[in-house]
Amino acid sequence: FGLISRFDFPQSDAVFLGPGDDAAVVRTRSHVVVSVDMAVEGRHFRRDWASAHDIGRKVAAAALADIAAMGGVAHSMVVALGAPPTLSAQWALDLAAGIGEEAGLAGASVVGGDVTQASQVVISVTVMGGCELAPVTRAGARVGDVVALRGRQGWAAAGLAVLSRGFRSPRAAVAAYARAEPPYEAGLQAAHAGATAMIDISDGLVSDLGHIAEASGVCIDIDSALLSVDDILESVGAALGIAPLTFVLGGGDDHPLAACFAHSDVPEGWVVIGRCVAGAGVLVDGAQYDGAAGFTHF
Repeated sequence: FGLISRFDFPQSDAVFLGPGDDAAVVRTRSHVVVSVDMAVEGRHFRRDWASAHDIGRKVAAAALADIAAMGGVAHSMVVALGAPPTLSAQWALDLAAGIGEEAGLAGASVVGGDVTQASQVVISVTVMGGCELAPVTRAGARVGDVVALRGRQGWAAAGLAVLSRGFRSPRAAVAAYARAEPPYEAGLQAAHAGATAMIDISDGLVSDLGHIAEASGVCIDIDSALLSVDDILESVGAALGIAPLTFVLGGGDDHPLAACFAHSDVPEGWVVIGRCVAGAGVLVDGAQYDGAAGFTHF
């Protein structure tokens, strides 16, 4: 309770009653969109690879991006923390500061949560938001739609590859693994532009587009020539002997948004990377992709 009393999260106008009572109370004027994300030490993050503040930003971004991927805007968040008794209070406070900072970037407030003892650090983030329009699901893509991407993709995977080999540079790649930069505003933009389906790329581009393909009953064909393989990916790939395109196709943790549109509806800032065709699954340049499609949870 002493630790909890030191958490200090700014509250937005959407919050009627914030932290400190049995439950929080928030005002809503539309559909309530809810998503939860859990992060386990050693599986989703390592304390020797990133600061507590960056881990807070990372776990909050993972949940907040899901709201954006529905065409929604996040307004509130609750966080549960399991931690060993040896964890310093300052680490937990720095974690909370990172969570609160990331929530603020998306326009949300941390309105409550829970803390308990655990054998390792476990963080669960539940985000709530609203949609001005009907939620954009994974199930509306149509044959003939184009597939477009908004946000950085492949950088976090490059950073993970660097850290896994025991290196700490290039710094930009390591920083990208430690802290995502989801384009929160782009989900609402896509909804207003008429997006037929949308998802955030949390596990891998091929893997996550596969969810849209399955839900919509289409095949998605990615054109690799349209993908952005940035210089930092080329540098890491050359240093580690990894084809840089694999970071883009199979890498997770960047949380860009991918959406399907009629060709004339693609909004500014989105980059067309493929199209929806008849069939099933995901192709790369018209053929089955035999590389790693994304993160394997089990």
